[in-house]
Amino acid sequence: MPRRRYIFDPPERFAAGTVGEPGNRTFFLQAREGTRVISVVLEKAQVAVLAERLAVLLAELERRGIAVDAEDPTGADTSPLDEPLVEAFRAGSLTLGWDGGAGVVLVEARAQDENGEAIDPDDDDDEDEDGPDLLRVRFSATAARTFVERAARVVASGRPPCPLCGNPLDPQGHICPRRNGHYVN
Repeated sequence: MPRRRYIFDPPERFAAGTVGEPGNRTFFLQAREGTRVISVVLEKAQVAVLAERLAVLLAELERRGIAVDAEDPTGADTSPLDEPLVEAFRAGSLTLGWDGGAGVVLVEARAQDENGEAIDPDDDDDEDEDGPDLLRVRFSATAARTFVERAARVVASGRPPCPLCGNPLDPQGHICPRRNGHYVN
């Protein structure tokens, strides 16, 4: 099957979001431009790491004196994900970069291989028509800051941690290893 490339330069919106209840959520990256909406499934940890690395990138840009607007004039992105929510592919690897010439952040998500494994972006030739599906988003540092804020809220809105072991607490509690397998609620 030929590779599908979804390129947004820049998108009207680039956001992380979820569908489902805490403990049973599916995480998405979603890009929108006009009526075109692409949604990519990924793991909660991937969203958390992407937001963390984007925040580090923005801090480094500020440290180097590169103008990065501190606030998005449109405000925080609290809207639900756009419909229809159709999975284009499941992300196996994410790439983050800064294009200094254009002054934009670059995020790429590559599909998993047939075995569900991540594909090393260094081993992927963008010109290969049989490569993994690809979402490429180029957007401003201001939009990146909005993405980071939303992604942090999305990740933090899950189940609260157990005060003893740190594992997520289900609404009915959980069997805690720090209490020798006794139930904590």
